[in-house]
Amino acid sequence: MLESISGKQIKNMEIPQLTELCEEARQKIICTVFKNGGHLSSNLGTVELTVALHRVFDFPKDKIIFDVGHQCYTYKLLSGRADKFDTIRKKGGLSGFPKREESEYDCYNTGHAGTSVSAALGIAKARDVEGKDFNVIAVIGDGSFNNGLIYEAFNSLRLLNTRILVILNDNGMSIAPTVGSMHEYLEILSEDGEHKAKHDKHAKIFERFGFKYDGVYDGNNLTEMIDKLTEVKEMLKTQSVILHVMTKKGKGYEFCEENPEATHGISFASSDSISTEYSQILGGTLTELADKDEKIVAVTAAMTSNLGLGEFFEKYPDRSIDVGICEEHATILCASMATEGLKPYYAVYSTFLQRSFDEIVIDICSQNLPVTICIDRAGISGSDGETHQGVFDLSFLSFIPNLTVAVPKDVNEFKAMLKFSAHFGAPLAIRYPREGKRIFKTQSEIVYGKWEKLKEGSSDFAIIACGERAVTIALAASQSLKEQLIDVSVINARFVKPLDTQMLNELQEKYLITVEDNMLAGGLGSLVNSFYSCANKTIKNFAYDDYFIPQGSIDDLMSERGVCSAAIVEYIKNENR
Repeated sequence: MLESISGKQIKNMEIPQLTELCEEARQKIICTVFKNGGHLSSNLGTVELTVALHRVFDFPKDKIIFDVGHQCYTYKLLSGRADKFDTIRKKGGLSGFPKREESEYDCYNTGHAGTSVSAALGIAKARDVEGKDFNVIAVIGDGSFNNGLIYEAFNSLRLLNTRILVILNDNGMSIAPTVGSMHEYLEILSEDGEHKAKHDKHAKIFERFGFKYDGVYDGNNLTEMIDKLTEVKEMLKTQSVILHVMTKKGKGYEFCEENPEATHGISFASSDSISTEYSQILGGTLTELADKDEKIVAVTAAMTSNLGLGEFFEKYPDRSIDVGICEEHATILCASMATEGLKPYYAVYSTFLQRSFDEIVIDICSQNLPVTICIDRAGISGSDGETHQGVFDLSFLSFIPNLTVAVPKDVNEFKAMLKFSAHFGAPLAIRYPREGKRIFKTQSEIVYGKWEKLKEGSSDFAIIACGERAVTIALAASQSLKEQLIDVSVINARFVKPLDTQMLNELQEKYLITVEDNMLAGGLGSLVNSFYSCANKTIKNFAYDDYFIPQGSIDDLMSERGVCSAAIVEYIKNENR
């Protein structure tokens, strides 16, 4: 049924047929996610809601924005993409997130939390200015309701004088369980009818922004959702509405229902052998350091388990802070705690650190405060695509005064850097990928701003690499070249800022090759180029060009962008002729 379904057919179906459609969509999502990886429990929870939306509204004429996009799989299935759904998150296939380039049904690209209400308001205002007639809907989870951008958008509703529908999909979770006062507020609104007076009093906060609040309803009850959305559609002719629905994360799959956090995202099974994840090292080492230093605190933005901090949070709850999806707030919180003598460690994915840029510059670095930023999923992240590739952090961190940027070559060096950070006393960022696949033989003491020679060559070529993936590529290229009687040096540039200027000044090789899992502009290669701008050196950079990197396997994407050992070998062979 799914592969031939159309919006018109959905509108003519009876409830038993729609229920069957829900079950078929649910099974399709389960089977595909376990094969391809992706976001499972969040998508299972919104099947009935999405079918009801298609029954009541007219897509793509009406516009819908899924906040983050973790709930969009059923929408993709019902909007002409069921026959391609097996390709989701694969190279050249469907995106795991809404994507305008993919379908006319996707009106706005999402991937980070909190953007949907602002986007909905902008589209609605454009509709009004152009005299068009369609509905605009934002579907947002309770986890995103912690994000400050939501309230900036709410604050401008009356100013924009437009009408939108915000569907608050409340399942008590983001990736981790939702925390904070807004979550407690939503819980009050979700209480049963005997607390109606209390409920009505609390609902008024939304009315003060200019919304008609209507809730709470069972988002997994198909009949109730169709009836309520039909009623709300009529209300949208004259006002903006917040429709508050409760859904069950992982609905229809018992294991997901019982383990919503563990099944939020499912990783594609890899054939590569993985020694460990960097997050495990972070959690274990930080706990060890905290055992000896009561000033150490850990901060995360709704990512406790994924970042390896579960053990720390359990052992030191008074020194553990999960602020929810509020990266900017987390950054200032770390800065302010540091002013009072604490040693904050802020763990965050590279792609989400981008949201904290201003606070890193002004609050942490301009005050030269001892905050350590642990940047997980740095470099290409793979199947989540453009919105989640962590390839910009070196570029936007490398020019900030007072900030030191370190890149470990393996998990052992990462552990050593964390121990170094405990007594560093200044802003420090450590960036690393998700998986640690190599342990290198050379392990030397961490000295501020000093690099490490992993291999001494005898030719006129030296490869300067930062991070495990780049160092692995450099050593593989070195080994291949050695078999062809070209002996190149390999350097682990474990500090990108500051550069090891002493080593750079002492290098005798004429040809220098830089390798990094980051954009070229602003990264290691750019910094080395600037250093040697007036020197008699030939420099070749292997990094990502000015391009948003799509989804695919990490190895394939790196190779396509030319960041691979084969490309380095080919370049050196040509120059050596």
